[in-house]
Amino acid sequence: MASGPKAILRAVILAAAFVAAPAFAQTNDPNLTQKQVDCLNRTTATGAGCDKDDGAKNNGGTPGTATGGAVFLPALIVDLFPNPPAGAAPQTSAPSNGTSSNGPSNTPPPAPSGPVTVPQGLNLAEPPRAIAGEFVPDEVLVTVDGDAGVVQQIANSFGLQVRSQRQSRLLGTTLVRFGITDGRPVGVVLAQLAADGRTQRREPNHIYTLQQAAGIVNYAFDRIALDSKEASGENVRVAVIDTGIDDTNPALAGVIADQYDAMPNVPIEKRDHGTSVDGLIAGVGPLEGMAPGARIYHARAFEGGKSTMDVILSALDWAAEQNVRIINMSFVGPKNDLLGTACRNARAMGMVLVAAAGNNGPKAPYGYPAAFDGVIAVTATDAKDGLMPQANRGAYVFISAPGVEMVAPSGAGSDVVTGTSFAAAIVSGAIANLIHAAPDRAADDIEKALAATAKDLGPKGRDNDFGYGLLDIKAAEAAKE
Repeated sequence: MASGPKAILRAVILAAAFVAAPAFAQTNDPNLTQKQVDCLNRTTATGAGCDKDDGAKNNGGTPGTATGGAVFLPALIVDLFPNPPAGAAPQTSAPSNGTSSNGPSNTPPPAPSGPVTVPQGLNLAEPPRAIAGEFVPDEVLVTVDGDAGVVQQIANSFGLQVRSQRQSRLLGTTLVRFGITDGRPVGVVLAQLAADGRTQRREPNHIYTLQQAAGIVNYAFDRIALDSKEASGENVRVAVIDTGIDDTNPALAGVIADQYDAMPNVPIEKRDHGTSVDGLIAGVGPLEGMAPGARIYHARAFEGGKSTMDVILSALDWAAEQNVRIINMSFVGPKNDLLGTACRNARAMGMVLVAAAGNNGPKAPYGYPAAFDGVIAVTATDAKDGLMPQANRGAYVFISAPGVEMVAPSGAGSDVVTGTSFAAAIVSGAIANLIHAAPDRAADDIEKALAATAKDLGPKGRDNDFGYGLLDIKAAEAAKE
């Protein structure tokens, strides 16, 4: 089915045509004369020769009627963005590479000159992407080809409020957060904006969640074949996008190179998750991380376990500006093309992207950003290499790592943590070791080495539960390019 500006224009033209023209009758009665059919269809000039019952007069006789009656076409219903049928099977195909299908056409239509009103009588269902996951109900994110003046013109044309705008390094364009102040559904606003050639990508402001499920030596070192005495990520720059941290925790002493608050107007209440992730990657002292000596660039982008796409993109841009080699994303949410573009461009800059596969169960849909191409999706295993029961499954799962009941720094002390969040941190720390040993090793080579050397778990070969298998960092370090 056609979509985008052409579909909207076509829908409006069709709707207008059906309002202006009478409905046509359909009949299979062979006894009707051509004039009677014309009368039924009201095609005779000004209705001449037709009676009030739409029958043709036969030399002044009784009106002709169809024995079977006339069947009129139903009212037109235009469904520009059909929702998936109820009870549709969950997603099982391999994820896309995150490219957008709603970008501007080669010949964009002229921008609307006044406020946009929704055409009456059309069934403007929300685009599937707008209901694929939780999102802010009164906001949309839009990339715009133009300056602040153009942004304000778009806001005026569509009855929107400019809540924030900035130049995104990873998206390579202006990212605007528009507010919807009149109660229109997000999907309707996205459909309206698609008609404006000045907008490039249009997405809901999706919500993402951290992936934490509910003198001890961390068993992760042993399980991934990393000698704790030789482990080092010295001077490797690792970005972590997470909650705030408690930088008074002894495990983080000298570990944090810089911090960025992507949500400065929101008070910090929780620091445990971010502290644990940083500590597992590069912690020092009794709770030593996988890559002591690594330099953590920490972006606070979550509070209460949740964040929005706009905030996460801000944190990613900051991380890219720090020239980090690794970005750890221990969170999951719905597919969003803006996030996919940012991840793709970060990978093109040489960064290794690591993300939690998700803790939403074996029947859950794909978790993003993990399911984007070029992102290493990590699932969690226990001390016996068993899969965490709550872990997401799917063809996007790349590798397994310890993430069940591990001791990690938390707040000002320590705690036992479980989740693919922490398995992702283990993999980020392990990759920091690889980069420390061979600073020129490319992201593609690292990914191939991890896949080729993983310890196979579950069914033979790559599978939807364990991916390529359990991380083996010693073998990956020895792997030839």
